[in-house]
Amino acid sequence: MEASGGPTVRDVTRGLMRDLGLTTVFGNPGTTEVPFLDQWPDDFRYVLGLQESVVTSMADGYAQQTGNAVLVNLHSAGGVGHALGAVFGAYRNRTPMIVLAGQQDRRLLPHDPFLGATEAAQFPKPYVKWSLEPARAADVPLALIRAYQLAMQGPRGPVFLSVPADDWDQPGEPVTAPHPVAAPAADPAVITELATALRDCERPAFVVGPAVIEAGAVADLVELAERTGAAVWISPMVSRSSFPETHPQFAGFLQPAEPAVAAALRDHDLVAVFGAPAFTYHVYRGEPEHRRPQGYVISDDPEILARTQHLRGVHAGLAPALRQLLGEVAPSDRPAATAWERPELPELTNPPQADHVISLVHELLPADAVVVTEAPTHKQTIQRHLPFHSPDQDFHAGASGSLGYGISALVGSALAAPSRPVLGIIGDGASMYGIQALWTAAKEHASLTMLVLDNEEYAAVRVLGEVGSDGKMPGVALGGIDFVAVARGLGCSARRVEDLAELDRELRAALAEPGPTVLHVPVAPSGRKLY
Repeated sequence: MEASGGPTVRDVTRGLMRDLGLTTVFGNPGTTEVPFLDQWPDDFRYVLGLQESVVTSMADGYAQQTGNAVLVNLHSAGGVGHALGAVFGAYRNRTPMIVLAGQQDRRLLPHDPFLGATEAAQFPKPYVKWSLEPARAADVPLALIRAYQLAMQGPRGPVFLSVPADDWDQPGEPVTAPHPVAAPAADPAVITELATALRDCERPAFVVGPAVIEAGAVADLVELAERTGAAVWISPMVSRSSFPETHPQFAGFLQPAEPAVAAALRDHDLVAVFGAPAFTYHVYRGEPEHRRPQGYVISDDPEILARTQHLRGVHAGLAPALRQLLGEVAPSDRPAATAWERPELPELTNPPQADHVISLVHELLPADAVVVTEAPTHKQTIQRHLPFHSPDQDFHAGASGSLGYGISALVGSALAAPSRPVLGIIGDGASMYGIQALWTAAKEHASLTMLVLDNEEYAAVRVLGEVGSDGKMPGVALGGIDFVAVARGLGCSARRVEDLAELDRELRAALAEPGPTVLHVPVAPSGRKLY
């Protein structure tokens, strides 16, 4: 039965979307989404992408910049299937995201219809926090409320709703937008215990992760570091740094191998981990030669706390926990940790090594710029030569390792921050996983600059694959991709850059001009080990 005169499920849901700030929707629709899109409101924005994983990662970048949940509109089982790699990335990035997928008409579901999603709510698990296909059409708005609350609660992450096509025209029942859920404070006795340990230790270290910036607690963390004199490290394989990399107490980046983490922290007698996995490893390099770090980990993620056996777990939101600590930690008279010394540039080659390209980017980067990176081979190069003075500048694809995220997140970031310069540093291999995002950038007139660092290979795979082998590795050679032609074909301005002088000129121009620009930058092959 359709609604007669009263509000429909669609009407109620759209009112709720306004109240929750979900009026910018990223999508790639099909026929099962038509009733959701029908009579689209003038005050809503629908950002169309040409492939579902691209759509989802654009939404991810948008949400990371706004701090609010974002709604992604996908098509039944096929569209959700295409997007699952990006949903996995959103899960690892702690991105508040509501994936709203269409489902066939309820009256057809008993007949296993074309474009129907069998057990739709099960499909995206385990990489969503919660998943539902409502039992009644009238329950759709209530399900959206629950989805929003769960997406925004720590640990933030994606959630999933499957809505049959005929639900939108059914009678709707009024709902009220929820109040935000406050983050939990830490056990006061444990905070006092940690404050005492910070007072009595000799060489404290902090390890920080993206939950700090997500909680808006960077200033509190900086103050706590300065009061204690602690060295501050960035946790391995995270999407945000959460600490100014130009601060004199910044110690560097932990690498994703257990011996490397133990070696980096070996001189510290107390380690406090704030809002970071403790720790994420990528490769096995044997058992650590040094003792595992001892101390505390403060996190809102029970999974992280459950697997951290050698650190004392504190379940709390980062903002209230840091405020509690600042209330008990007095300034220390111990000498502050010294800053990380960044390495010198290597000898210039032709084509240039990525080190020189990234160093030039650092020189030209506006102070308020947003930088999105996905160049696995050059991850450490970016860490060495592109220090970010503010944690709200940098955004790295690396928490999940699912390629194709960076270029789409770059577009989403530009749409969310139109008043700031937005720059992407993307590898040639990674860019081809989501190159369709450039069409959306052109269509939406998104102002961004994208550097494609082209070493003509999946160099990260080659470098890691050569460890302990004879050096032979198939399936890594690329080359022959005309990124200028591809970008222009998708509606973007594009130029090939052959040397540093030309890059200096072209990058200055690209950062100053509106709209999307792609610079194709050949770089020398990398022979450096990743970690």
